[in-house]
Amino acid sequence: MFVPYHSRDPFFKSIFGAVKTDERFRLRLLLPRSFCACGAHFLLHRDGEETKDFPMYWAGMHGDDCEIWDLELAVSQKGLYFYHFAYDSSWGRGAVYHCGGGAGAVASGTHAQDEWQLTVYDKSFTTPDWLKGGVIYQIFPDRFCNSGTKKENVPDDRILRTDPENPPYWRPDADGEVRNNDYFGGDLNGIREKLPYLQSLGVTCLYLNPIFEAHSNHRYNTADYRRIDPLLGSEADFRALCKAAEARGIRVILDGVFSHTGDDSLYFNRQKRYPTLGAYNSKESPYYSWYVFSAYPDVYRSWWGFKTLPEVNEESPDYLDFITGENGVARKWLRSGAAGWRLDVADELPDVFLDTFRKAVKAENPDALVLGEVWEDATTKWAYGVRRRYLLGEQLDSVMNYPFAEAILEFARDGAAEDFQNAVSDIVEHYPKPVLDVLMNHIGTHDTERAVTKIVGESAQFHDREWQAAQTLCEADYQKGIALVKFAATLQYTLPGVPSVYYGDEAGMQGYKDPFNRCCYPWGRENTDLLSYYRKLGALRSSLPCLKMGNIHFLSATLGCVAYEREGEPQDGAILVIANRNEQEITYYLPEKWHSRRELLHGEAATDCVRVPAAGCVILAL
Repeated sequence: MFVPYHSRDPFFKSIFGAVKTDERFRLRLLLPRSFCACGAHFLLHRDGEETKDFPMYWAGMHGDDCEIWDLELAVSQKGLYFYHFAYDSSWGRGAVYHCGGGAGAVASGTHAQDEWQLTVYDKSFTTPDWLKGGVIYQIFPDRFCNSGTKKENVPDDRILRTDPENPPYWRPDADGEVRNNDYFGGDLNGIREKLPYLQSLGVTCLYLNPIFEAHSNHRYNTADYRRIDPLLGSEADFRALCKAAEARGIRVILDGVFSHTGDDSLYFNRQKRYPTLGAYNSKESPYYSWYVFSAYPDVYRSWWGFKTLPEVNEESPDYLDFITGENGVARKWLRSGAAGWRLDVADELPDVFLDTFRKAVKAENPDALVLGEVWEDATTKWAYGVRRRYLLGEQLDSVMNYPFAEAILEFARDGAAEDFQNAVSDIVEHYPKPVLDVLMNHIGTHDTERAVTKIVGESAQFHDREWQAAQTLCEADYQKGIALVKFAATLQYTLPGVPSVYYGDEAGMQGYKDPFNRCCYPWGRENTDLLSYYRKLGALRSSLPCLKMGNIHFLSATLGCVAYEREGEPQDGAILVIANRNEQEITYYLPEKWHSRRELLHGEAATDCVRVPAAGCVILAL
């Protein structure tokens, strides 16, 4: 099939993917000689602006039948751009549009006029080097490890559990409310006790779900941003954790919930728990301007309509200063030892907040991480009625990589190799390189099903909590799921970005959605086979420099099998990953440069070919 242009082929586009401002790159267009083209054009427009026409130059023949038209240019203004091509002939003007997977096609009367995306990011944009090549570990603090430390000043309306082998309470109480007020007592000292375990997994970054005082076990309804929740410990405990983690090469990042607070908080005080004057209590409250009331005090803007989560006006000068000021929340916890922030619902935070937050964090510590929760392609996201600019160099360093998570889990479940390649390639093509290197590549979080359940369990769609609570995988399905979690984790650990392990996934924990994905870590009851595999992957991460910033190149993606290379600078070496989702072993014939290379997972000898296990992977090192 004739391809006039392919954005993922360096013959056609000299720099793959996003480009820096003022960075020169070359474009080539192939046109059949039979078109008798007398001109070719590169048509580029910044999102929402007029299209600019860049004439291309005839650059000779390509074989006997095609002509090359090319252009070298640089773009000085950062932003999201779109482009296609046109050509002139004696029959009039024709066009070349994107037909999928990076490939172009000459437009016909019924051809969809889709354009290619070009992301142009600030040439000064950098992301923290300490995260590159590492491993993130996400902890839901109440459910990880209870140190047994006596807790002080714990509110008396909390239910303290002593049965960590059982799930959290989820049934409504007599008033029909699910109060999320049962606690298993996981704490910061418990996390500190388990640092040797985390180090054995190759973990270099801890991401903690909210740790600030809040009156629910998930703590996404912040009550006091400046105080550690008493069940978790004290600020001194937090500082001790950060110091002990750093001694083991592990940094700690915090969950910042800044789009809303709890109604039962110091700032809103609807339940009158605090002696302060909250916004709900009086219009004279110092926090009144933080919130938006339409009928004071009972009708106010709240997060997704939950009255217990009054929404904050993030553009309020008082609130901005409280969070991002010289002595604000963001800087306070960086000074206490945190290495960065994960921003909850970042797509619901306005630009002015994100701009100001990043400046505050980087002013305090230029090496601190700012990571956002965005579920879609973060370069094309619309919110607040505008195209967002998270990844152009002024707001986020990185995002939670849900597109990769879906691609990995769907490939593990269904084996559609082509879909996996396209999903991964789309993100790699759209995201700036500094972002790619620090993407949070998870396959499970506190908001999603456990990985093993997601891969082999029945879909939870249209099923309520009653059904979800009753589900446990049969032994055959569980063992199949463990094998496929290994498969998925191998991809997760070798794609661009940083793998993020949700606590307990490495131990084989099952569970559908909240709260069944938030059970206690099964200390002493882990799946030791899976745990050993995660340790092996963690060791590989630290021993393979090409995984730190290396590029990705797909060799093949077909018939349930994917093969891709990760290759960086010459001194960093390279690896070849072959993932076989078929239910039978295959023999993969290797390009010459991979002949007789060592295999890292199983010790399988490679000649001009290598055997790849059923529903398994091999990794060859160059």
